[in-house]
Amino acid sequence: MDDTKNTLDSYPKAVQDFAIYKRTVQRRSSKTVAEYLVDLRMFCRYMKLKTENRPINDETLKSADITDLPLCFFQKIKTEDVYVYLKYIADNRQNKSVTQARKLSAIRSFYKYLTVQSHSFEENPVKDIEAPVHKNKLPKYLSLEECIRLLTAVKTDEKSKTRERDNCILTFFLNCGIRLSELAGISLRDIDPEMRSMRVLGKGSKERIVYLNDACRDALRAYQPARNRLRRPGAQEDALFLSSRGRRISVKTVQWMVKKYLDMAGLAYKNYSTHKLRHTAATLLYQSGQVDTRVLQEILGHEQLNTTQIYTHVSNESMESAMEKTPLANLYIEGIAPVPAAMEGKDDTKKKQAE
Repeated sequence: MDDTKNTLDSYPKAVQDFAIYKRTVQRRSSKTVAEYLVDLRMFCRYMKLKTENRPINDETLKSADITDLPLCFFQKIKTEDVYVYLKYIADNRQNKSVTQARKLSAIRSFYKYLTVQSHSFEENPVKDIEAPVHKNKLPKYLSLEECIRLLTAVKTDEKSKTRERDNCILTFFLNCGIRLSELAGISLRDIDPEMRSMRVLGKGSKERIVYLNDACRDALRAYQPARNRLRRPGAQEDALFLSSRGRRISVKTVQWMVKKYLDMAGLAYKNYSTHKLRHTAATLLYQSGQVDTRVLQEILGHEQLNTTQIYTHVSNESMESAMEKTPLANLYIEGIAPVPAAMEGKDDTKKKQAE
C-alpha cells in the first residue's frame, strides 16, 4: 500500500464514518480531518499487527492493510493496549510528549465518537488516560526594535516590484496577529468599505472579525494602486494579496517573502517565521497593558483560553528579567542580617530619647 495515499477507502469503515462526522457535523476543516486520519492510521496498523502477533517495524507499519478491521475490533481494545501503544511511539519512534499527546487526542476523539455520538458501544478505553505532560515552550517573537528593522527593510527595498504589497502583508502580520493561511485567504469583499475591520477564516472554518488600526489602513491604501498594476486584464480575482502573475498569493510565496526581508533586516540568524510574526503581534498587544487575555483570545481566534495564556508567561519572564537587572540584585553582605522595613529608624529615635 502506498503510504502517501490518504483516501477514506484506505481506512476501516468506523474510521471513515468518524472522518465524515468530523467534516460534516462538526465542520472541521479538511486539513484537521486529514491530521486525525494520519494519527488513527498508525494506531490501527499497530493494533492490527499486535493482535495478529506479527512483527512491528517501519516496514510492516507502512504496508499493513487496515481496511478490513470490523467495528468489534475497536471494541476489544483495552486501556492497557493503548498504554502499550503510547510506550511504543515514545520508545521506538522517539515521539516527543507533545506528539504523543496529539496522537492520544485523535484516539480519544475517535472513541468518543464511537461511544457518545454513534452509540456503537459503551466502554471507552481511553476516557481516563491522561495526556503525556509536556512543557509549553515560550513563543519566540520580535522586539519592537526588530519590528522596525523589518518594516524598514521592505520600505527601503527599491528593487522590489511588490514593495507596497509586501509592506502591507508584514504590517497585517505584526498588527493583527493573523495566521498565514488567514492572510492568504483574505478577499476584497472581506474588508469593510471604511477599512476599519476585515473578516478572516480561521481554523475549523470559523470566521471572526479582525479590526484594523491606522498602520494597517495606511499600508492598505498604499497597496491599492500596486494591486491594480498586478491585476491581469479581464481577471476576476477577488484576492486581496496578488502574486506577480495576478493570482491569489500562495502561502509559500508569503513565507519566501518574509524570509527575504528577515534576512535583509539582519534577523535571519534567529530563525523567525511567519508564525513568529503572529506571536510578535500577540506579545506586543499583551505587554502594552491595554489588552487582557480574553480580548487577546478573540483577536487571535484561539478556541481555548489556555492557548492564549502562554503570552502572560512571556510577560512574567520579562518582569523576572527586569528584577535581575537592579544594581542590588547580586549584593549580599555576609554576616549582616537585613533590617525589616518596619524597624528602620526606630533605634535612632530611642537613642535620641535617651540622650
